[in-house]
Amino acid sequence: MIPAIIMIAIVVILLLILTGCYNKLVKQKVTAEEAFSTMDVYMKKRFDLIPNLVETVKGYAKHEEETLAKVVSLRNQNYSKMSSEEKMESSAAVSRMIPQIMALAESYPDLKANQNFMELSGQLEAVEADIASARRYYNGAVKQYNVTVQSVPTNIIAGLFHFETKPMFELDSEEERQNVKVKF
Repeated sequence: MIPAIIMIAIVVILLLILTGCYNKLVKQKVTAEEAFSTMDVYMKKRFDLIPNLVETVKGYAKHEEETLAKVVSLRNQNYSKMSSEEKMESSAAVSRMIPQIMALAESYPDLKANQNFMELSGQLEAVEADIASARRYYNGAVKQYNVTVQSVPTNIIAGLFHFETKPMFELDSEEERQNVKVKF
């Protein structure tokens, strides 16, 4: 009689551990996905802000078409149909282009004094700060999730239920690691 009770107790304890590990994985996965969604909102906001900024700069910088054309082509991609990885790659590409737009603005004193340009660049600066904050939050959530996915005993549960690690949002170059500085 006692061995049956011990076996039942062991099975119940194992089920409780399994349930606890699974719930922890689900919670952290959802947190990481929510963190990406937060970052995605800011990247989309920047994605929508860029054309207005480019059009304002275009009026002053007719001969700088190549730089502006690259930015417009990045913007013309269908953001809503991109995967998470494509959104992160697109965001990195836009981050590389923004300093070039701002450098163009430095060449045109009248542009720097233009009220529309000043408002747009102020909005861009605020969005860049929001994106940086959202990236930190996303990477923190992904780090915690990835550690859980790879740690014992949750790695066993993660393997059984196909929980995969998520990519960190990393910038490719030292230039991209710098905040965009908008100065007038």
